[in-house]
Order: sequence, then structure tokens, then C-alpha cells
Amino acid sequence: MNEDFLHYVWQYQLFSIDDLKTATKDALSILKIGIHNHNSGPDFLNTQLKIDNQLWIGNVEIHLKSSDWYVHHHEVDENYDAVILHVVWEDDATVFMKNNKPLPVLVLKDFVFSNALNNYRNLFSSKPRWIPCEKEINTIDNFTVDNWKERLFFERLERKSNEMNQLLVENKNDYEVVLFQLLAKNFGLKVNGDAFLYLAKSFDFSVLRKVRDDEKQLTSLLFGQAGFLEDVVEEEYHQELKNEYKYLQHKYQLNAISKNQFSFFRMRPPNFPTIRIAQLISLYHLHANLFSKMMQTETLKEFYDLFEVSVNPFWKTHFTFDKVSKSSPKKLTKSFVDLLLINTIVPLKFLYQKNRGGVSENDFLDILQKIKTEKNSIISKFDEIGVSVKNAYESQALLELKNNYCAKKQCLQCAIGIKLVRK
Repeated sequence: MNEDFLHYVWQYQLFSIDDLKTATKDALSILKIGIHNHNSGPDFLNTQLKIDNQLWIGNVEIHLKSSDWYVHHHEVDENYDAVILHVVWEDDATVFMKNNKPLPVLVLKDFVFSNALNNYRNLFSSKPRWIPCEKEINTIDNFTVDNWKERLFFERLERKSNEMNQLLVENKNDYEVVLFQLLAKNFGLKVNGDAFLYLAKSFDFSVLRKVRDDEKQLTSLLFGQAGFLEDVVEEEYHQELKNEYKYLQHKYQLNAISKNQFSFFRMRPPNFPTIRIAQLISLYHLHANLFSKMMQTETLKEFYDLFEVSVNPFWKTHFTFDKVSKSSPKKLTKSFVDLLLINTIVPLKFLYQKNRGGVSENDFLDILQKIKTEKNSIISKFDEIGVSVKNAYESQALLELKNNYCAKKQCLQCAIGIKLVRK
């Protein structure tokens, strides 16, 4: 039993209101349940009651036990002076107000609907479950689930954009800088994401702006800052980049990071950090003002076209500087671009629109609904318990559901959990 359930029972009146009485057997009528207060102070504000035909207007406080009033020191907090009813599960102590009169008490366990209680106990059973409602989730109607998915999707988008906003503040509201840093992190994927972000932050973005038109200088800048030009390699291209980086290093007072931060271990060669850096270089060499272009891009096909870049010919026959390999184009795949859209571009575009005062929600829904669903353990498990996932919009919604509702057992804040309790 937790207080969230009692809040829920009170808010939706999942208890018998016929012949309702206080703990002292006074007749109780609820005229208005009040406004649920999520800030400090009593739990429900501006409640209207009748106790023995006397009208009371004030606040309601909810606890598991009456004695919690004293545990939480409400007796010395003036915010609780206007409480007119104490709603509890167990009445184990008499609470006195400042006028030394007992505070009226409603003991919910005497009136709560048995089905609501049984459904709640089933949902919060101690039996190990991947999610609390894994056996019941498929009994919920499509209308409820579909509306909840949309809410979850935008909650996730809002949370991601808020995290990005911190980066925007750090970079003095320069969206181009934020885009570069976030793209770099995503080019590194999970294994090298932090190292790539560190690389992107290791020099002032103004340097990249100055050298981006010169492919050799741009390549020298990124590979040099990543520490890949410090080794002795018997390769002419490597030596050219090394010399160029020495010039840039002196001109812009650059300090390289260690290449040991980048992992090649158990990675497929197309995901080697050297290849991802080469692709990032090609993207920024090809496109000036990349952020502006992305904000103007609307369709999935246009995004795929924007990321249609070719690496330097050297990398078509190499995965690292020191070893020749079979020739391959090393282009960005659509599935990789999908990840960039999901994790960086769509949330950043959402933040940009929000900061400008108007969000076009359908634009985001349209793009994500056309992207294939993500493949990870959480989505696979949802599929296993019979929850179909058709696209990236739905997979993003379900990731939000699992991580921020199911894992935290926030069932009474979840539309699915609410529906199950009220069945």
C-alpha cells in the first residue's frame, strides 16, 4: 500500500459514498474533492464537504496512517491549518488541530471498492515481473493505448530537448555548436559516444568553421585532435595530415586528446571510430550551416539525401591508417541516419521550435512513424509479451513507458495502470 493509491482513490472516488462516515461516525458528504496539489502543502486544495450537515471548505491531507501527521510535523506547519479532513488507510492516532479539537478522519479501507483494491494489489504484486502489467496490458483498449503512446512520445521528446537545452546554454545559444557536439556523440554510438563528445568539445567550434572548406585541414583537425596522428605510420596520407595538424595546432593553440579513449574492441570495422570520424568530416565538408539545413528539411527522404556523403578515397580502402582493406564505399546507412534522427535531430528540432514559440507536433509524428522500429532488448521484450511495435514513434513511446513508468512502478500515473485499477 502506498499514498499514491490513496490519492488516486480519493481523486476518482473509488469508494462507496453511500452512508459515508468519519471515524467518529459523523455523516460525511463530499461536494468537491478539491484540486490535486503536486507541490508542498496539503494533498488536495479547495475541497468542499459536509460533516453532519455542516459545510466545510478547506484542504484534505492524505496519509497511510493518522500518526504520519506528526511524523511529518504538520502540527507546526501553518500550511496545514486549513485542513478539514484527514484521509487515511489506518487510523492509529488522534490528530488535534491548533484549537485542540480532533481533526475529522475518513478511514478509506472501510469504504474502498474491493475490485479497485484487488486490481491495485495485483498490479503491485511482489511476484517478479518485467513490467507490473505484463499479463494484463493487452486487455486495454486501443484508444487508451494509442493516446497514451502519443503522450509518452512527447514526454520523451520534451525530456531529451530539456537535456539539450543545457548544452545550448553552455554554448551561448549557438545551435550549430550543439548540433556538432550531439552528432559527434551519436557518430560514436554507445561504445565511443563519450569519447566523440570529448573530441567535439576539445576545440572551439570557430576553428572548424574556418577550416571546413579545406578538406585536408578539416581532416587534420579532427584526426589530430583525436590523437590518431601522433603515431608513426608508414603512409603518405597520414604524414600529410600529421604535418598539417602541426600547423593548425600551433596556429589555434590546440591540445589533442588521447586516442586510447576510442575503442576498436569487438566492433565491426564499419563502426571503427576512424571510419565514423571520416564520415563526420565528409558531412561537415559538404554542408555549410548544417543546422539551418536540417531545420528546413521536412521529409525522411530529404534527410536521407542530406546524409548522402562519400568519405575521402583513402578510407574506401582502409579501416585504419596502417592497414589496407578491400574497397568499400563506407557510406552512412539509412539505419544509422535513423538513429541520428531519433536521438539528435528530431529532439533538437523540437527544442528549436519550442524556443521560437511554436511546435508543429505532426511534423515529428510523421517522420518517426516512417522510421523502422528500433532494435533493443526492451522493444524485443515488449514484442515477446504481445505488444506490437510498428515504427520508431511507437518504440520511443514504449522506451519512455518502460524506463520512466514501469521501472519506477509509477502505475497510477500511467494511463494503462489507471485503466487496470478501475476495471
